[in-house]
Amino acid sequence: MSFSPSPRPPRGPRRRSLLASAAGAALLVGCTGGSGSDDPGTGTSAADRVRARAARDSETLAERYAAVIAAHPGLAERLGPLREEVVRHAEAFGGVRAASPASPSVSARAAGPAARDSGAVPADEKGALALLADAERKLADRRAEALLDVPGESARLLASVAAAGAAHVFLLTEGDG
Repeated sequence: MSFSPSPRPPRGPRRRSLLASAAGAALLVGCTGGSGSDDPGTGTSAADRVRARAARDSETLAERYAAVIAAHPGLAERLGPLREEVVRHAEAFGGVRAASPASPSVSARAAGPAARDSGAVPADEKGALALLADAERKLADRRAEALLDVPGESARLLASVAAAGAAHVFLLTEGDG
């Protein structure tokens, strides 16, 4: 009996596949929202702490998106849906603070390389998109690491939001290559 490798499946547009994955992750996030604890008998569990941090991280990221949109209104159409999804992530993790359109701590001032760490919005659109992509990438990586510390529902929620964040990175950097 001989084995012959199956032919390679046809490659569809990469963006369409990625967007379909992101849509699936968004659906999963919508289905898994809530603030129930994985271990209700212990008060504040590790899962509760991870979810609270994830909510805060998403709120901060939404504020960063708002600051970039305020500094670069021409990016609003591209970034608006991504920001809205980040706000939904915060809500799914139990976030209660409404993400403001622009945060005073994340100003729209022009800045150099240090801006990526300080939260300042670069003066050029490409730099502003890179700032958001870097923030999304770091957050997705942190969430993927946190999967090891939480059980069940919280892990599924973190995984789906981390996947959505990875999709955001792609969409933010699309066309940079």
